[in-house]
This record gives sequence, C-alpha cells and structure tokens, in this order.
Amino acid sequence: MFVLASAGFVVGLKNIWQFPHHLALYGGSAFLLAYVFFLLLLGVPMLMTQIMLGRLGRASPVTGFASIARRARAARFWRWTGAASVLAGFLVYSYYVVVAGWILAYAARAASGTLNGLTAEGAASVFMALVKDPEKQLFWHSLFVLLTMLTVAGGVRAGLERVTRYAVPLIFLLLLLLVGYAAGSGSFRLGSEYFLRTDFSQLGTDGVLVAMGDAFFSLGLGVGTFMMYGAYLPQNGPVFRLALYVILADLVAGLLAGFAVFPVLFAGGGLSAAGPGLVFQSLAVAFDPLSLGALMRTILFILLILVAWMSTIGLAEPVVAWLVESRKITRARAAAWTGAAAWSIGVVCILSLNYWAFSFSFLGITRTLGLFDVLIILTSFVLMPLVGLALVLFAGWILRPETTREALAIESPCAHDVWLWLNRLAIPIMLVILLFGVRLFL
Repeated sequence: MFVLASAGFVVGLKNIWQFPHHLALYGGSAFLLAYVFFLLLLGVPMLMTQIMLGRLGRASPVTGFASIARRARAARFWRWTGAASVLAGFLVYSYYVVVAGWILAYAARAASGTLNGLTAEGAASVFMALVKDPEKQLFWHSLFVLLTMLTVAGGVRAGLERVTRYAVPLIFLLLLLLVGYAAGSGSFRLGSEYFLRTDFSQLGTDGVLVAMGDAFFSLGLGVGTFMMYGAYLPQNGPVFRLALYVILADLVAGLLAGFAVFPVLFAGGGLSAAGPGLVFQSLAVAFDPLSLGALMRTILFILLILVAWMSTIGLAEPVVAWLVESRKITRARAAAWTGAAAWSIGVVCILSLNYWAFSFSFLGITRTLGLFDVLIILTSFVLMPLVGLALVLFAGWILRPETTREALAIESPCAHDVWLWLNRLAIPIMLVILLFGVRLFL
C-alpha cells in the first residue's frame, strides 16, 4: 500500500502539464536521460532518507523528527526541520486546492458540453472568466477542500488506503486510455517524435538544471509526506526497492502524459506552453475537432481530478497526524481544523487573482498575482529546497552510520557508503545549485 500511496502522491499535475513540455523544449530524449540521471542520483537516496526518518520517528514529521534529533543529541535547531517540512506541505496544499478547484470546474464544463466548439481565443476567455470570478472559484475550491478532508478524516485504513487502492490504478488506466486514443489521432508518430527526439544541443546547462529541479519537485522531496508514509511502514520494509518503485511510477506517468498530450495537440492544431495554459486552453481546444473529442476531454479532466486528489491527500496527512498527536483530538476534528485553515489561505489566493492582486519583482521577473505568487515562491524556492537540504545533512552527518544502516535495512557496507556520501556531499551540492537556479522555474 505504501507504493500505491506514494505513487499517487508523486504523480502530480506537473507530470502532465510540465514534464512533457520540458522534454520538448530541452531536446527530447537528451532531457529524459538527464532527468533519469537525477531521479537515480538525487531522487532515490533522498526518498530513502525520508522513508528512513519516518521509520525511525514512528510519528508525524514534527513529533518524529524532534524525537530523532533528541536521541541523536543534535543541536536544538535541528528539531524544527520536521515542522518546516509539514509547514511547506501545508502551504503547498493551500494553493494547490485552488488549482484543483479549476479542474473541478472544467470537468463540469467538459461534461456539460460548455467547452465544445471553442476557438483558442474563446478558451482563453473562458479560463480568464473563471480565475477572475472569486465567487465561482470559491465554490469549486471549497468542494475540493471538503473532498480531501473527508478522505483524510477517515484515517489511514478507511481513508487513505481505501481511496488509494482504487484511485491510483485508475489514474494509470486513464493515462493508458488517453495514450491509446492519441495513437488513433493521426498524429501519434509526429507528436511522439517531437517530444522524444534526441537533441543534446537544446539541452544545455539550463536543461540540466531543469531536469534536476523536475526530479526534486515532482517527487515532493521538500515536504513531509514521505516521512509520514515511512512512519506507517513495517520496521523491516525494503527501503531501496520501495524508492525505486516510486521513481518508476513518476517516470512512467510523465512519459505516458507526453504520449497522450503531444499527438492530440498536433492533431488539434498546435503546441502550447506548459502549465495551466496547456490544460485549460490548448487541450480544451485541441480535442474539439477529433472523433470522440468531447468524451476524451472529459476523461482528461477526470484524470486530473484523481491526480490532484491523491497529491492533496499526501500534503494534508502530515498536518492532520500532527494535530491528532499534539492536541489529542479526533482525526475528524483535526481534518476540520486543517481544512478550515487551508480553505482560508486558499480564499486569499483566489482574491489575489483579482481584487487583492499586486505586482512585485523576484530575481528580475515581475510577478502579478500578489500573495498567490508569494506562497509559490516561499514554498518552491525557499522552504522545500532548504528542508530537503536539512534532511540529507542531518541523515548524513548527525545520525550515526550504524543507525542509518539498520534503519535502511542495507546489508552491503559498500551500498550504504554510497548512500551516505551522496547525502553528505553530492546531494547538498545539487540542492545548493538548485537554489541558485530557481529563476528557470519562474
């Protein structure tokens, strides 16, 4: 169940609307090779580290990490690392559900036929009308927060495991269905060759840095989710193998998304930038002239709902678990408190798209969405990389090697030494480089 829950968490919206675009932009298979390299060199050891810390702590990241730091007699400031990871995840959840609300709204529009026959200009107008209408957004935002909190309130078995058991296989089934549909669109070969061509001249330094960032952010390595899921694992679970399974799920989902998206874009009239514009505008139009296009567009948004749902469950679970531990309250009440706090921050984000919008400059780039942009910058470009850096330094330098070898269940001393020195030197260097290259992700 750990693998299913973790796969559901890492298969996020970026796998569908950003990773395929980066493949196309940075030389196709050249970027893919760089991405796989960083998944193995950065992703696998960091996943192992966070699963191990969760297993050692046997509690929420806040309580569990503080307990580990006390047992290791580490300086007091290390004890805040777990809390910082949970805070980062909670803030990401607070604005993620706003975007998830857009997906719910578009799924309803796709199912009702409202998106049929739109031009590119019409699709842009529909999207702008939604994001500039706080009242409509508030409804869909509230609905998605409620959906997530009802799931988390059910607990690990009745909530997380029950939903994961069906939702994650369905995500991959729908991805395969969309790939099969794209194969019959008439542009499958053209679209696939476009995003999987091999052109190292397009990769460059920027492409390598973006591949590193995609590996880090797509796996959610700067939030407390994997420490939380690791706390639910049996004491003797195969950590290395579990990390590989999660990496494979992330990679397969991204590739399937590319095979599904680009042929449809070519068949339906052209390419688009990454991000929300790809899904809410370009794909909304591209499906229209194709056979069964309206149905497949609806299926796409159902897929995105499932993807967002699984990601938000993973982001909310550590907060709810910590509230249950620290406040001695029921999961239902903890979920209600978490949902209310996230809902309130989400309302601020919604208003930042209209009435409360303001502009500011960050690294020479003008941002126009006020507090929405502030939260994205604070989490993605400050908290998450710093939390990831703190976790690997703590595991590599503070914990005793005997402790980590036993917790990781690594029998080979050589294999453990590789993990250890990746945490001590290689990964910290990569994360520092990532911090200085964040302009590429703005």
